[in-house]
Parts: sequence; C-alpha cells; structure tokens
Amino acid sequence: MYGESERACHPLLRGGERDDDHKNGSLRSSEMETLTSLCEVILQPLPLNALDHHGHKREESVQLFSTLSGSQDRVPNKAAQILEKRGFFEAVMVVRLVLKLLSTRLGTLFVAGSLCLSYKWPYINKFSEIPLHKREKIVQKWLKHSFLTPIRLGFVFIKSLCVFVFFSQVNEKSNNPSWEAIGYHIDTNEEPFNDQKERPLQKGMVETVNETDHTLVSSLMQKGLDVTENLKENICKIKCDVVIVGSGCGGGVAAAVLAKSGKKVVVLEKGNYFSQTDYSKLEGPSLDQLYEAGSILPTLDGKLMIQAASTVGGGSAVNWSACIKTPQSVLKEWAEDHEIELYGTHEYTLAMNKVCERIGVTEKCNNESFQNQVLRKGCENLGLKVEAVPQNSSEDHYCGSCCFGCRSGDKKGADSTWLVDAVDHGAVIITGCKAEKFLLVENHQADTCRKKCLGVISQVLNPNISKRLQIKAKVTISACGSLMTPPLMISSGLKNPNIGRNLHLHPVSMAWGYFPDNDTNLPGKSFQGAILTSVHKSEFDENYILEVPALAPGTFAALCPWESGKDFKERMLKYSRTAHVFSLVRDCGSGEVKSAGRINYNLHKSDKESLKNGLRQAIRVLIAAGAVEVGTQRSDGQRFKCTGTSDRDIEQFLETVDAKDGPLSMVKDWNIYSSAHQMGSCRMGINEKVGVVDGNGESWEAEGLYVCDASMFPSAVGANPMITIQSTAYCLAQRIADTFT
Repeated sequence: MYGESERACHPLLRGGERDDDHKNGSLRSSEMETLTSLCEVILQPLPLNALDHHGHKREESVQLFSTLSGSQDRVPNKAAQILEKRGFFEAVMVVRLVLKLLSTRLGTLFVAGSLCLSYKWPYINKFSEIPLHKREKIVQKWLKHSFLTPIRLGFVFIKSLCVFVFFSQVNEKSNNPSWEAIGYHIDTNEEPFNDQKERPLQKGMVETVNETDHTLVSSLMQKGLDVTENLKENICKIKCDVVIVGSGCGGGVAAAVLAKSGKKVVVLEKGNYFSQTDYSKLEGPSLDQLYEAGSILPTLDGKLMIQAASTVGGGSAVNWSACIKTPQSVLKEWAEDHEIELYGTHEYTLAMNKVCERIGVTEKCNNESFQNQVLRKGCENLGLKVEAVPQNSSEDHYCGSCCFGCRSGDKKGADSTWLVDAVDHGAVIITGCKAEKFLLVENHQADTCRKKCLGVISQVLNPNISKRLQIKAKVTISACGSLMTPPLMISSGLKNPNIGRNLHLHPVSMAWGYFPDNDTNLPGKSFQGAILTSVHKSEFDENYILEVPALAPGTFAALCPWESGKDFKERMLKYSRTAHVFSLVRDCGSGEVKSAGRINYNLHKSDKESLKNGLRQAIRVLIAAGAVEVGTQRSDGQRFKCTGTSDRDIEQFLETVDAKDGPLSMVKDWNIYSSAHQMGSCRMGINEKVGVVDGNGESWEAEGLYVCDASMFPSAVGANPMITIQSTAYCLAQRIADTFT
C-alpha cells in the first residue's frame, strides 16, 4: 500500500515475513504456550473428511483447510503482537489474567474444574497439557456460565485476534492457505478506472515517513511554507493562514474552500498517504495502515466494535460510497429543536447540491452485488420499499474492496476531489503528524473570557525525526473526527463539560443468511461488487434502516460466533455465499470519549428495542430472498434452518431474537454490535451550556478555533453521514472565508 519504491521494502504489503513475526511482545513463554493451545482450540486440526463440503467442488482445498490449525503459521505470535500494539490497558490485563491462570495448574483447576484432572502425577494438568477435545469443552463451559464473565471476555478477545490473523495474513504471493476453501480471492491485476500517471496530491504533500531531521525543513520550504527552526527547543515553526487537523470529509472540504479563497492552508494528517496504485486490497495490511488502531477499536466494555479511518482522505477513502443527503426530518429537528439556524437555510440545501456535484454522485448502480440483490429481492417479496443508495462513483462501479481504498480509482473521495482542489490552490498536506495540543493564549484584545487560538503543536510519528512542528495560524480547524477532536481539545486545556459527551455511534446489529452456490437466481460472492447500493428505511416511526456491509474473511471470522472448532470451520466454508443484512439505529442514547481510544457507550432502552426490531426484519428479508439458513451473531450461534418451515415456525424463531448486552454482561447469550459512524462529541449548541461550538463551528471557549467534522452534529443523523459532514463543512468554511481578516 505504499508506492513502488516503498512497496519493495515493506514486507507486510508484499505478504512476506517481518523481523518481529517471531516476537511475542511482553508475553512470557508460559503465556505464549497457553495462547497457542487456545488458538488450537479455536481453529482445530480436524480429520480429512470431517467437514461438510456444502456442495461445492473445492474438495482438495477443503481437505487442506480441515487440517489447518490456529497454532500454526505464526498466528499466536501475530495475535500477541496485535494485542500489545493495539489493545487498551484493560483488555490486555484481562487477556494476560486468563493466560496466566491457565499456565498454572491451580489456575487451570479454578477455571476448568474436573476437566483438567488426570489419573497420573501431578494429577492436575495446566491448560496446554489437556487433550484437545477436553480443552474445547472447557471453553464451551466459559461461554455458557455468567459467573466466568472475566474469563469469557478474555476468550472473546483472543478468539477475535486469532481468527482475524488466521484469515487475513498472507504469504509472499499475497495468498492465504484457507482462501480457496472458503471461496475467497482478490484480483490485484484489474484495469484501473482511470489512467493515473502520478499521485494526485504529490505536489502538495510532505510525507514525514520519507523524511529525516535533516531533510524535513527543506521539504517544507520547497512547498512554499514560511518555516523557521528553533534549534534550542528542537521545534520547526511554520506560519500560515489556516491550519486544519485532519484530512477527511470535513477537513478536505474546508481545505479546498479556504485555499480557493486565497488563504495559505496547511493540513496535518496523522495517517499516511495512499493513492489508487498504492492500495493492495489485502485485508490485514489495509486495516493496519488505513484505520484507527488497525480497526481493532472496541468500547471499554467490549460491547461494540468501532471502525474509524486514519489516512489521507479520512473516512471518504475507505467508506462504502454511500451519498445520502441529510434527511429533512433531521434538518427540521436541528434547526428548530436545537436552534442551529444553518440547517434550516437555503444555504445548506445549496451546499448539499454543490457537494454532490463535486464528488460525482450518481443515483443508481447498473450491476448490484450479491448482498444488495439479496436485500432488494427480500424487501420486494415482503412488499417493503427499497431505495437505491446514490454513490460517489460511476454507475458501472463494481469494486468490492473500497473499504481498503478504491484500487479501481472510480470512487471520488476527498483525497481525489477536495484535497486535489486544495493542493491546486497552494495547500500543503503534512502526513504522519499527530496534533498534541492547540496553542491557546489569553485574549487581551476582546472583552470576553474566551481564550484565543494561535495554531497547533504536533508530533511527527516517524521515529527518525525528533523535531516537533509548531504551526501558527489565524484560524485553526479541528477535523480529526468525533473520537479524536475531544481528546485534542481536552489536552489543550479546554474545560467545556460537553467536550467528549453526546457521542453517537449508529449502533449496528447483523443478521446473516446462507445461499448455496447452486442458487442461480442470486449470482455472485459476498465480497464482490459495489458494497452498498440499496437501503430499506423502516416505517411507522421505527428507528432503523437496513443495509448490507463489507466483510472480508478476517472481519467475518472475528464477528462470527464460536460454538466448536468443527462448527466454526463449517461456518467459514459458507463465507462466500453468506449474505449479511444489518439494522442501523439512529441512537437516542450516547457515549463519551475524553481520551484517545477510551470510549464509553451505553445503549438506550429504546435503541435496544429498535435494534431488535430491525434485526428481526433483516432476518425476514433474508428468508424472503431465499436463504436456506439464517442467524445472528449472538454468542450461542443462534440460527434457523428455513427449508420446510412454516410462517409460524419463523415467527417463533424471531421471538427469540433479542438485543442483549455484550460479553461483560451477566446474561448467558449476548450480542456484540458494530459502528462505522461517530458523531456529536463536540456538538453545536446555542450556548456553551449545551454545546462545544456555536452555529458557525467556532469554539465557545477559544476564538479562532473551529470544528469541521461529524463531532459537531447536534445529534445522530440516522443515515450514512458523508454528505452531511461535507455540506456542513462547506458552509462553515465559506463563512470563515467571508469573515477572514
């Protein structure tokens, strides 16, 4: 996922082995032994004819798959590395507690009971010494008993890491030994949508990953920046008109509008820059390089898994292309109930039209993917309304890997539209640069208690660069997203109690349906084609929508329930013909994020009811589309065989579908939810008592400090938020430009 010069020296991207592939992080050898034995339970080596082939012709590959084990191919080592690198403190401690207990005889006796006993000395076996079939029974016991909640939570973390690594890692030929059996393949030789001769943002880009202390200053000056060096403080000082932290949907639009107005703009981006030819389509390295925390970002209680982008272009570089305008009901609520006048103006309506025009929104898709066909057919058979989802791509777009960056070049994210406009008008983008705090001073020139923002101090993430960057600007814009803007404000000394609160996540609960390979009415594979082109919106005031996701094998496996080693492998054999439909809720409840990576979130009672109703409707849609088996991602592997059943049987099954809390709850069977939309954590308000910023996006506490990302939304949108973010940023940037001095 780097350019060709870097690709050659980046083994993750070419699928090779890294020097640290055999390192275990901070785990002791006894803990690694236990982790390896757990990975073997999760993905077990089975007899050659143990697996049901499900009618497909890949018999040799299935036989190979049946013998593969989670204890092989560096899986435990890689899982340990990810845990140490990505896991938050509590998760690491829980996993280490489980591993430490199981690496001792008494600890194993405590959590395994009689299953660890032997007739031979020393009579009590530690976990790794227990036969595989008994280890499996022990794990099944953990999942069923609520009094083993900490052990259960530790296992859930380990299981997710193990299967994610197993199904996403690749060899030097960019292949995985399980992929043929599960029907997955990637085509890295597809013809690009456009003939890209150079990286679109290169002329305005300073990529710190390629710089050193000796080259950084000259590279910045070559881009036309006013740069001075303070050797004593080891700070590189830059002067400009506008500094923007974050290059996603909000930051990209703001950069384009302000650069076009003649302002010198500097954009800071924590992630790296990848263009069309840099993307690999490989799940493991793509998630690691393009997403916050490598896409392993749970809430602190483990109930909800969050995906957030961390790359040039932000979410627009990896999202599913959905371009849904802000619903009129939401605009009315924000304008009237929250008293944010912008959302009731013609100005905002025009902005939505301008945004859609710039990113090339089309209204339909000529060739719908397998999953979208399932959603559409199921809805139509039930008499439910299903709508086309506009895309920022051509009508012929059929790229199923846009979540890893659109290799075809068809999707028009901020990195290929707004940021190109910004760079064409003199903006400079500095990558690999994390903002530490805003420069705030007392405001002596105004009769107000507000501070004044003079810019931002940032840290370069390249370990070869010791200099920090101090960017002084007349206007500072935070556009680093709802998970990062609040911690940045708090670390800068801002005190508004609303900062970090009112976090909305659009929680998602998924249902799945299996469609055999011989079902010719719905051709294709689950990973092929445009990701999201159809949507069903609930009626009768129910608060959910139904859509379909992108799930590559590692993510699919991580979300998939585990009941036994054999069952799990058989579920994976159905991967390519398993369609998912999810229920997305416009959440009434909210969460909190005060420091990076530490997210608290609780579902409101009404949100649980909406998720349950939406999940039941999703199952009805899958059955109506012709699924032979359906189920949920509940921990007990909840599922229902549809063939030969009556409507009454279906309704009886649906009565058992619920929205119970995650693995830390005391219930027997639980759900883990997902989220790809974060909003509202620095919301607009008519005063500082209800909001963090005013109706123009300016901080109530600091003059010259603005927010231009989804954190400023007064509440959740209830639909994919890209157009709402960009339209709001467009209006606010225009207002900033008009008042610029």
